[in-house]
Amino acid sequence: MATVSATLDEFNRRPAAGAEAELLACCAVPDWARSVAAGRPYPDVPAVLAVADAALRRLDWPEVARALAAHPRIGERPAGTDRESAWSRREQSGMEGADRDTRAALARANREYEQRFGHLFLVFADGRTEEQLLAAALRRLGNDPGTEREVVRDELRQIALLRLRRLLT
Repeated sequence: MATVSATLDEFNRRPAAGAEAELLACCAVPDWARSVAAGRPYPDVPAVLAVADAALRRLDWPEVARALAAHPRIGERPAGTDRESAWSRREQSGMEGADRDTRAALARANREYEQRFGHLFLVFADGRTEEQLLAAALRRLGNDPGTEREVVRDELRQIALLRLRRLLT
C-alpha cells in the first residue's frame, strides 16, 4: 500500500464542511465538492483524483457555468489573498511578460468570445505563454456552441484536477 502523504491524511481527517470548502477552491460546484469529500478516506492521491475526475465528467452545463463564474478572465489576474486567487495568478503566470498589443488582443478576444458564447473564455493556462493563450482564444471562436461547451468542460476538468493535486501534495 502507498504511503499516505501528510496533506492527504489531513484532508481525510477534516470535517466534511472543511474538506468541501477546500474542494470548492478547486472547482466551485458544491455537489462536486460534496461528492469528492464523501469518498473519504482515500488511500492515496491517485484515488482522490480518480473520484474527482469521474465526478467532473458528470457535471451538467449549469454546474459548469457556476464553476466558470469563479474564474477570472484570462489576462485579468485576481487580487484576492485566498487560495483560489493565488492559484489563478500562478496558472496565468505566462501572461506576466505579455506586451500591450498582446494584452489588448486578448481582451478583444475575451469580449468577442463572451458575446458569442455567453460565458467566460476558460482555458487551462498553466505553463502556456501569452501567445498560446491568445491563439487558443482565437481558434476557439470558430467552434460551434455545442463543441465549445465540451471544450470548456474539459478545460475546467484539467484546471480542477491540477488544483486538487496542488491541494493534496
